[in-house]
Amino acid sequence: MSKKSFLNNYKTEIDLFIASAFAEDIGDGDHTSISCLSNNLTSQAQLLVKEPGIIAGVELAKYIFKSKNNNFEFKTKINDGSAVNPGDVIYTVEGPQLELLATERIILNCMQRMSGIATLTKQMASLINHTDCKLLDTRKTTPNFRYPEKWAVHIGGGENHRMGLFDMIMIKDNHVDFCGSIDKALTQTKKYLQNKNINVPVIIEVRNEDEIKTCLNFPWIHRILLDNMNPNEIKGAVKLIGGKIATEASGNITEDNIVMMAETGVNYVSLGAITHSAKNIDLSLKAI
Repeated sequence: MSKKSFLNNYKTEIDLFIASAFAEDIGDGDHTSISCLSNNLTSQAQLLVKEPGIIAGVELAKYIFKSKNNNFEFKTKINDGSAVNPGDVIYTVEGPQLELLATERIILNCMQRMSGIATLTKQMASLINHTDCKLLDTRKTTPNFRYPEKWAVHIGGGENHRMGLFDMIMIKDNHVDFCGSIDKALTQTKKYLQNKNINVPVIIEVRNEDEIKTCLNFPWIHRILLDNMNPNEIKGAVKLIGGKIATEASGNITEDNIVMMAETGVNYVSLGAITHSAKNIDLSLKAI
């Protein structure tokens, strides 16, 4: 999926997020602006960068402004995914005063958070770009803000894992233990997919070689998740799987060990930190 297609692919979800964000922030009205400004007058503002990073959320900002009032004039100066430095102007916007200021904080909150995620994602992905291993995000996102955060991962050069519990089957250790065995869990999963006529990828988490060998009896599996294994264990698992099923390493992956993990030959590494531990990038919307 290209960066430009994210909004089109998830427009319904983004629309719901925007509506909720406006309801949360504006309530029964922006009394501060209403008391001293007029929506009959237009003003201009520009988004300024205050610290270096990778900018993300420009396309979303434009979409939010246009959602508020389609007459906003939005001019992009720097596109999503670009490296930026203090003093850079990302965009200019002109529109009714009340609506401009009522939209300001929602957009800043989105863009600062998204830019922080894109920056960290870019940093981590660049460490392993000499390998064929791809960087994935996880479901460790902010409730009701998942789509912008995963959009930011995409902008930063990472790839999206599942969006939620609905678009992928991911059998983890608790599922296996509650079910009784990997064999039973996979057998029941296959039957469920056939009975419901559901076509979604299936990922299975494994903890040892015996579980891997069991998975190889189910070649329709989309990916084997090697959870909390060290690099030597992952190398052994990748060799055992022999390319028959795609592999993913997950658990306790950090900046210090991601290169070693990627160099094991695993196809993917998934990292919750790129969404839950990214530092916001400081941005400011200022009147021109």
